[in-house]
Amino acid sequence: MRLILLSLRLLCLACLWPATLLNNRFPNRKKNKDIYLGEHAKHKYGGRIDYKVKKQDSTKSLLIKTEQLLRIEEHDFAMRPGFGGSAIPVGIDVQVESLDSISEVNMDFTMTLYLRHYWKDERLAFPSGNNLSRTFDARLVKKIWVPDVFFVHSKRSFIHDTTMENIMLRVYPDGNVLYSVRITVTALCTMDFSSFPLDTQNCSLELESYAYNENDLMLYWKNGNDSLRTDEIVLSQFFIEEFNPSNGLAFYSSTGWYNRLYINFILRRHVFFFMLQTYFPTMLMVVLSWVSFWIDRRAVPARVSLGITTVLTMSTIITGVSTSMPQVSYVKAVDVYLWISFLFVFLSVIEYAAVNYFTTVEEMKKLKQAKISEFDAAQAMAFDGCFHDTDVELSPFPPLGDLSMDHQVSSQSSTVPDPPPVLGMRLRRTRPLSYHLQLIMSNSYIIDSYSRFLFPLAYVLFNIIYWSIYS
Repeated sequence: MRLILLSLRLLCLACLWPATLLNNRFPNRKKNKDIYLGEHAKHKYGGRIDYKVKKQDSTKSLLIKTEQLLRIEEHDFAMRPGFGGSAIPVGIDVQVESLDSISEVNMDFTMTLYLRHYWKDERLAFPSGNNLSRTFDARLVKKIWVPDVFFVHSKRSFIHDTTMENIMLRVYPDGNVLYSVRITVTALCTMDFSSFPLDTQNCSLELESYAYNENDLMLYWKNGNDSLRTDEIVLSQFFIEEFNPSNGLAFYSSTGWYNRLYINFILRRHVFFFMLQTYFPTMLMVVLSWVSFWIDRRAVPARVSLGITTVLTMSTIITGVSTSMPQVSYVKAVDVYLWISFLFVFLSVIEYAAVNYFTTVEEMKKLKQAKISEFDAAQAMAFDGCFHDTDVELSPFPPLGDLSMDHQVSSQSSTVPDPPPVLGMRLRRTRPLSYHLQLIMSNSYIIDSYSRFLFPLAYVLFNIIYWSIYS
C-alpha cells in the first residue's frame, strides 16, 4: 500500500516539474507587465486601476461617465426645454473680433465674432457638492438641444476648426447652459452710393431662430446694450462711428412672427484716399487744359495735342473709377465731379476750335479785301493813270423849293425851347447782340482773353457748390 502511494507522489512530481522549470526561467514576465501598466495609468487614474478598465479607451470611458452624470440617455433632446409650455428665453452675447472686409462691388461685409447663447435646461442639472460647472467641447453639443440661431441675409459662414472646432459648452449644476462658438460670416449690406466717396453706410448683422417662432423661443440681448462688445478695429477705407445692438420682430406669412436681433454699425468712408487717386488728378487735368488759353492761337499742333491729352486722361480716370464700383442706376457724387470736370476740359478744346475758325475767317476776309483793292487800282491806272468821274457816285442836289421849306421848318423848331436836362441821366446808344458777335468774330483773340478768367472762375464756383453740398 505504501509502495502504491509513493508511486502516485512520484507521478505527480513528474507532471508538475516542466511548469516549475518555465516559471524559474521567466520569473519577471508578469511583474514587468504590471509595472508597465502602472507607469502609464497611474497619472490618469491615481494608481487605482482595474484590469477591465485598462483594456478600454480612457476617452470613451470619461464620455460615458459624463452622459451618465447628465442623464442624456433618459431624455429626448430633440425637443426644446419646456416643450408645451411658455417660450424658452435664450440670451445672446456677441463679441466682435474683427471686421475683415467690406466690398462695394458685392455689397457685403465679412465679420468674425464670438457668439454666446445662454439658456436653462433642467434636464441637464446634476448634483454637485462644490457647485462648479463642467466644460465640454463639440462632441457633447451634438447630443443635447441647442438653439438654432442663424444669420439672416448671410452669403457664407463657417465655424473655425483649427486645431479643433471652436465650440465651447459649459453646464452648471442648476441646468444653466453657456454655448459659445467662433464664427466668420459674410452678410449682405445694402449700400447707398449717391454720395460716394463722401458717404456714410449703415450695415447690420441680423440673428434669428430658424425653426422656433416667438411662441417657442424668445431671443433677447443678455446684458442689454452691454451685450455687444468689440475689439479695437481699424479699417483701411472706413472709420467705424458706432456699434449698437437692437431687437425687433420678423413676420413670415407661413410660419408667423420671429424674434430678431440686430448688430448695427455705421461706417464713414475715409475720403483722403480718393482725394489722392481721383480728385487731385482731375483738378490738375482741368487746370492743365487752361494752359492753351495762353498759347498763341496760330500754334495749332501745340494747342490741339494739349487738348486731346487732357481729354484722354480724364476718360482714363472716369473708367478707372467706374470699374471699381457697382453698376448702379443712379448718379454718384464722384460721377458729378468727374463729368463736370470732363465738360470743362472738353469746352477748352471747343474754345480753341472756335478761335481757330474765327481766325481763319478773319484772315480770309483781309486777304480778299487786299486782292480787291489791288485789282481796282490796277484797272484804274491802266488807261490814263488817274481816276475817272464815272467811278465816283455823286448824289443829286435838292431843288430850291425843298431848301426853302427845310429852312422854315428849321426856323420854327428853333423857336421851341429845349427841355432842361435831367440830372444824372446819360444818353447811351444800345447796340444789338449781333454787333458784339460780329466784333468777337472779327477779333478772335478776345475769346482767349475772356476764357482766361471765365473758365477758372466758373470751376472755382463749381467746387464751392459741390463741396458744400456733399461734405
